[in-house]
Amino acid sequence: MKLYTKVGDDGGTVLFDGTRVQKCDARVSAYGEVDELNAFIGVAIAAAVGHAEKVAHATMIERMTMIQNALFDMGAELATPMDSKSWSRIKAMDENRPRLLEGWIDEACAPVPELRAFVLPGDLLAAHLHVCRTVCRRAERSVVALSQIQTTNPQVVIYLNRLSDLLFAWSRLANHTAGVKDVEWRA
Repeated sequence: MKLYTKVGDDGGTVLFDGTRVQKCDARVSAYGEVDELNAFIGVAIAAAVGHAEKVAHATMIERMTMIQNALFDMGAELATPMDSKSWSRIKAMDENRPRLLEGWIDEACAPVPELRAFVLPGDLLAAHLHVCRTVCRRAERSVVALSQIQTTNPQVVIYLNRLSDLLFAWSRLANHTAGVKDVEWRA
């Protein structure tokens, strides 16, 4: 199979169910930003690998890999209209996945000092996680925009919202594990 097909040379692409849309379609933007988030999580994993001897980092790497798989499922879900015949083949987001993230958030927050101010990225891994958080928020906004014009699974937005919170919690945990104090934002 060749990597180039030339099918998209006219600015169009094909959704999972075979529907042809323009590459600027809200659905394509939504799953494209989820894909971008997935790539940035890969960068965060690469940054964490150098410190995998730390239990928090090893656990984080394992969980980020699980998140990457969930994001691929989400991409397929977003690339398939809910009223499509192909929907039955989709592993749709359910309420268990956001709940899992909530448990991970609680675990990540337990060892770090109470948050009293907005904080800036510190440690390299923390900075990568903050980039992931901001990309996650952008993906969330794209999915919300898509949901305003087409039916989407509300669990997708909930998952992205929790994931953003988790990425923030992990950034603070990465700082804490590295012995880097939170750098507070000063207005």
